[in-house]
Amino acid sequence: MRTAVVGGGAAGFFLAINLKEMVPQMAVTIFEKSQKVLAKVEVSGGGRCNCTNTFAAVNDLSKVYPRGHRLMKRLFNVFNQHDACQWFERRGVRLVTQADQCVFPASQDSHTIINCLTSEARRLGIEVLTGSKVTSLQQLQDYDFVAVTTGGSPRAEGLSWLTERGIETVAPVPSLFSISIDDKRLQSLMGTVDESAILFIPSTKLRATGPLLITHWGISGPATLRLSSYAARELHAANYKLPLAINWVSSSDTDIARELYSIAAEHPQKLIQSIGLSPLSSRLWAYLTEKALGRQRALGRWKSLNMKEMYRLTNILCNDTYHTAGRTAFKEEFVTCGGVSLKAVNPNTLESRVIPRLFFAGEVLDIDGVTGGFNFQAAWTTAYTVALAIAAKSG
Repeated sequence: MRTAVVGGGAAGFFLAINLKEMVPQMAVTIFEKSQKVLAKVEVSGGGRCNCTNTFAAVNDLSKVYPRGHRLMKRLFNVFNQHDACQWFERRGVRLVTQADQCVFPASQDSHTIINCLTSEARRLGIEVLTGSKVTSLQQLQDYDFVAVTTGGSPRAEGLSWLTERGIETVAPVPSLFSISIDDKRLQSLMGTVDESAILFIPSTKLRATGPLLITHWGISGPATLRLSSYAARELHAANYKLPLAINWVSSSDTDIARELYSIAAEHPQKLIQSIGLSPLSSRLWAYLTEKALGRQRALGRWKSLNMKEMYRLTNILCNDTYHTAGRTAFKEEFVTCGGVSLKAVNPNTLESRVIPRLFFAGEVLDIDGVTGGFNFQAAWTTAYTVALAIAAKSG
């Protein structure tokens, strides 16, 4: 029997290797359109490959999988993050866990993961054909099974060879990106990090928490990337031009107002910019006080602030509003939401509901995660699920 795996990325290699181990007599061929396999693995995590996450801090999968969390919860019963760690460690890849629960190879080098996958494929006799673009299922009619693992498509046209065969898809849009804000005063703080921010789109439930990095084009960092994932479709529909608010202190207006009045009462003679709220850097505190009060008043003393000025300062700290001016790619990584609709596949096997023996795994499905190793875990989990399903059908 023969299986064609379309796409030589993380999901494709993982699927092929596991299938070949489950069914040694199966002939497995990986088709990769470019000349290089596992290219996305190489650049992921800044070249270190954040290959999964412990999920120790995750109490709701929808927070890390904005799309596909229900399916991922089901499939974790088949293959989860613990299984993924054991899989790599059994093959000689030592893993380490960071304080933020992200899991990396101990070598801190993505080539460790790449070498593991490619050497396993070679050992098992899996054929890898680079420069081999599949544009029609007709090309693969001689195969008993076909697994599509082509990754996220930046444009809907990239899925046309599937939609023309009646497979339901969801229009792809970018996810996981930095946000441009055309505000020179904010951009002048490039390099400044607020370790505990809440980023949100006013009048919606879309919000994200975590470190926020100010850049020369706007904002980035974990909070920004998470919001870009949660709000991927809303931002795309608005051409990436929406009001955006930042709570710089991750506290309520009431709590911050109380803290500001306490500072004013305890240090009336101190300069406003000399005593700020402890989580904020002095540069960021100076910027926010000047934005709220004007430069002259911000250089004054705490005792000089009246009730209206206290309100304005509180509002800037908890509800500082900007307008987005576009998106910026996050490093060299590219993640999309959209792809093959989850309604189009059997949730237990990821087999097409309209074309028997056609399966999907990885980011080609309408599953995407926030940054932190979650997208790779989705690749391992869905790929293993498909390998298991093909193995069962081949028997």
